[in-house]
Amino acid sequence: MELRQLRYFLKAGELLHFTRAAEAVNISQSTLSQQIRQLEDELGTPLFDRIGKRVLLTEAGTRFLVYARQTVASADSGLEILRDLAGLETGDLRIGVTYTLRTLLTPALVAFSTAFPGVYIHILFATSEELAEKLLAAEIDLALSFREGGIRDDSFDSEPLFESRMALIAAESTEWTDRQQVTLPEIGRLPLVLPVRGYSTRQFLDQAFAEADVRPNIRMELNDIPTLLDLVRTGHWHTILSMATVTGQSGLTAIPIEGAGMNRQASLVWLRSAYRKKAALRLSELLTGPHV
Repeated sequence: MELRQLRYFLKAGELLHFTRAAEAVNISQSTLSQQIRQLEDELGTPLFDRIGKRVLLTEAGTRFLVYARQTVASADSGLEILRDLAGLETGDLRIGVTYTLRTLLTPALVAFSTAFPGVYIHILFATSEELAEKLLAAEIDLALSFREGGIRDDSFDSEPLFESRMALIAAESTEWTDRQQVTLPEIGRLPLVLPVRGYSTRQFLDQAFAEADVRPNIRMELNDIPTLLDLVRTGHWHTILSMATVTGQSGLTAIPIEGAGMNRQASLVWLRSAYRKKAALRLSELLTGPHV
């Protein structure tokens, strides 16, 4: 059994399509099929059901996928340890970021890339729940996320970065511009555009409205924060996000929401059992600093 065979199997198990999997790992489809067949022969059981051009994982394939992922992750961690011994001249860094914290990453990335231009950086934007899954699967090295939902599992360690107040986000030059605070009942009467369910922000808001016994006037939902903010800039809708989310955003005003429990904790999150790369540790140092 070879490590490359496990990588091919993992990609085929992810995409459930041999041709696309072969393209993803830069080999021919016939080579990938041959390598997976050799792996199946060695294991003594089929890992895929081949139905015409479709492939599906067998029960054995589904179970083996977990162990193959752990094996490849362990091998990659060992390689990263050896690379770290040589310093930060080369290597890669895989970062997961929640959509609402994306603007906080930019200054740190500029400083990091200037200091370590040889390190290749992969950035994945996802919800907090999705980032937790990516950390567990060793697909990212660290996550920048609010410490909520699945990300609070005991499998993770976290380093607090800052707290950010939840706020009503409105277009500039509206009736809310001069307000120091706003209440949830007041917000509930406004036309709102909010992140879709599945976002930790939406989970937080649904719970806050329920506890305040407020039924919000939600007119639109979407899964793209930049587009959401563009809609708010038109003046037709309002939204609710953390104040950190709109730091540096033009054409918007943020009014803090009154009441206890309206702060959210942003954190760097690591898989507790994973090796922490020097690159990840250096980036975490750059991310710690004054924020909103």
